[in-house]
Amino acid sequence: MAAGGATERMADFDLSPQQRMVRQAVREFAEREIAPHVEQYEREERYPLELIAKLVPLGFIAPMIPEEYGGSYIDVLSYGIVCEELARIDWVVASVVSVTNSLVAGSILRHGSEDQRERWLPPMARGEVLTSACLTEPGGGTDLGNMQTAAEKVDGGYRLYGTKVFISHADYAGLFFVVATLDRAKKHKGVTAFLVDPKNSEGITIGEFPMRTLKRDNLAEVHFEGTFVPDAGLLGTEGGGFPVLGSALDMGRYSVAARCVGQSQRCIELAVAYAQEREAFGQKIGEFQMIQKKIADMVCRTESARALVYRLGRMKDAGVERASMESSMAKLMASEAATANALDAIQVHGGYGLSSEYEVGRLLLEAKALEFGEGTSELHRKLIAEFTLGLRKQ
Repeated sequence: MAAGGATERMADFDLSPQQRMVRQAVREFAEREIAPHVEQYEREERYPLELIAKLVPLGFIAPMIPEEYGGSYIDVLSYGIVCEELARIDWVVASVVSVTNSLVAGSILRHGSEDQRERWLPPMARGEVLTSACLTEPGGGTDLGNMQTAAEKVDGGYRLYGTKVFISHADYAGLFFVVATLDRAKKHKGVTAFLVDPKNSEGITIGEFPMRTLKRDNLAEVHFEGTFVPDAGLLGTEGGGFPVLGSALDMGRYSVAARCVGQSQRCIELAVAYAQEREAFGQKIGEFQMIQKKIADMVCRTESARALVYRLGRMKDAGVERASMESSMAKLMASEAATANALDAIQVHGGYGLSSEYEVGRLLLEAKALEFGEGTSELHRKLIAEFTLGLRKQ
């Protein structure tokens, strides 16, 4: 690790030998197979299909899918470590694992029928079907109770009408996890979850969503224009979308928080390596106290966030079904740590921090995207306060 031996032992003292092996295996894979391509793929706006395919034989693409469906099921904490180590190198590849396992496969396992599990989980585990979660809407990503995408009951199924934005992996997905409302007047009690096969459904238009960053992710805008979903595509029950989302978002926020920890760690390593090489006024800039303060703050932020993420993983491993407050805490602290660390890393690099030759500038924009994803910081502060004040229950 470029940041030196001192950081290698932090927060790892209570990991099992198997969990340490998972970290080492994923780290070696990511550095060998993914790292050499990230900057090039970003410049070319190229979705990393070839890199994603390399996850499959190692079992990294389906760590939360049980072996009976072809997955490589491991404990939740180890799953977080997989997300952390992949995101330390590449946001997009880590996102594939996060969306597949936390949002889509997890929802099918908890709320799907056996037919739905048999149909979708094995091809997901084999890497034959990538997934996309169509949740965010143009009018507000966090206000799910005010959803505008509508579902209309028709003979044999439903028709979907509406638009979703900021949708990762949409162009390449073989399965959409979609939420829509059957009755806007019922607010959250009208929200319903669906499994949509975009390759065999009419009325779906996928358009490019213009972004200044994450060009290799090809974020999309997805339009549903009377898209027919058969009854077999209903996930859970009519009006039961919020319970589906509740358990999915716990794990979604967990995996996003883990990814933020990985990016925070990467910022430390890049800043330390640069501070050990760059000279000013006759000495390495790492010898200046102001630079040392930034490094110390970066390490403390990262370790604090990692501790919250690992605690949440252990709660899930202990069987805690809903840990909404803890998931908000982990996501809030980890995403803000990633952004703050990227800013400090850029400052350590000086003007070179904005140069395309150095990755810290890219990490800042990606970290900021993670600060919005799976709920903004403002939302999570509201949730944490309401849980603490007794205004909201788990």
